[in-house]
Amino acid sequence: MNNQEIVTKLWNLCNVLRDDGITYHQYVTELTYILFLKMAKETGSENNIPEEFRWNRLVEKEGIELKNFYRRLLLELGTKGTGRIKDIYTNANSNIDEPKNLEKIIKSIDELDWYSAKEEGLGNLYEGLLEKNANEKKSGAGQYFTPRPLINVIVQLTDPQPGEKCNDPAAGTFGFMIAADQHIKNKTDKLFDLDENLQEFQKKEAFTGCELVHETHRLALMNAMLHDIEGEIYYGDTLSNLGKKMKDFDVVMTNPPFGTKTGGERPTRDDLTYLSSNKQLNFLQHIYRSLKRDGRSRAAVVLPDNVLFQEGDGQKVREDLIDKCNLHTILRLPIGIFYAQGVKTNVLFFTRGASDKDNTKEVWFYDLRTNMESFGKRNILTEEHFEEFIKAYTAEDRGSIKDERWSVFSKEQIRDKGYSLDLGLIRDEAITNYDQLPDPIESAEDMVAKLEEATDLLMSVIKELRHLEGCE
Repeated sequence: MNNQEIVTKLWNLCNVLRDDGITYHQYVTELTYILFLKMAKETGSENNIPEEFRWNRLVEKEGIELKNFYRRLLLELGTKGTGRIKDIYTNANSNIDEPKNLEKIIKSIDELDWYSAKEEGLGNLYEGLLEKNANEKKSGAGQYFTPRPLINVIVQLTDPQPGEKCNDPAAGTFGFMIAADQHIKNKTDKLFDLDENLQEFQKKEAFTGCELVHETHRLALMNAMLHDIEGEIYYGDTLSNLGKKMKDFDVVMTNPPFGTKTGGERPTRDDLTYLSSNKQLNFLQHIYRSLKRDGRSRAAVVLPDNVLFQEGDGQKVREDLIDKCNLHTILRLPIGIFYAQGVKTNVLFFTRGASDKDNTKEVWFYDLRTNMESFGKRNILTEEHFEEFIKAYTAEDRGSIKDERWSVFSKEQIRDKGYSLDLGLIRDEAITNYDQLPDPIESAEDMVAKLEEATDLLMSVIKELRHLEGCE
């Protein structure tokens, strides 16, 4: 049984819990509690788990005794555990009320072919579950999950190296950092090509992050642990003062949450220059401020269209970004690849300058949105869709690339447009004849004239009515 088959079987167990009213997202969290114990046994890493709460003790119990034991286990590991164990089980609660359902899930997990799972990698198995959860609309988890092909392309182009400090300030389930770790392991024979000190650094310091949502933070910790990553993953808000300690990174890759702060309030953090109710603008400031000022540190960040054209604080943040960093590339992403239908997104690639002025000379745009097929469950985004963009991005002479989707704007052109970056989109073939479209200026003037005519007519009617009523 391969990992994909195991993931399908584990996912189908969720049907057992329907009568308990458990959501898909709650189910994945519940699986995390149980799978942690099973995987600790399979990998021979139960030493940090009290003997009375190890897998063999759990699987031997049944009925109400199992239910009571399981709830005590969650409490004990969350309050008296140490390290990652305590982090994963802190405030853990079970949503399973029916003992028979809990028993069925535990015994089904125990009967799976764990030898094959270990051969393919337990981390890959767990990520398969997270991806399944993200793709299920009812789970609501898509907001924490960036499509794997997009992550892989971003990591490939950002190209983290051994010894570099990488960070995701909106970590979700830690997908970017997991992919960055795998990218480096693929280039270094699973780190065996590195000396002992660098191997230790890669395991304990290279990959860090921060996640605001408690349940998602728990999933990120589990994901990191199964990939043998021990870097710090803070539980909290990057846009609070906690974020001030997250700095001096070589690489930042992230997909911050979309939307505004609840109630429109501004962040509590006190060191951002342009405080805004737009969370993406605040995240963008945090990201380029958190990079080392060495001319080499770099970032790739997924952001919605409004960041490219929002006036006021938006313009100031973009101008600051263009000054402090070399914003060299913007990828206009297809619509429909994220959980929110119709949301328009982009990837901004930039390098922090050694100084804070005049770092961007020109910005290259690639339009992967216009005249693109519609993506969704039936038509999945793949890495092949990015092939032409990668070719353009990595070209030694970008100007030699002949691709209508590939265009460049100088800093002066961007400045003349009020630092708007809503650029680089090609002609939409859905509009068949541009020559037949009305001139927008003439249309506006015609509308104003008709409005004035209607107003004059209305005023004359009112005047006549007043006259008839003897008001004059």
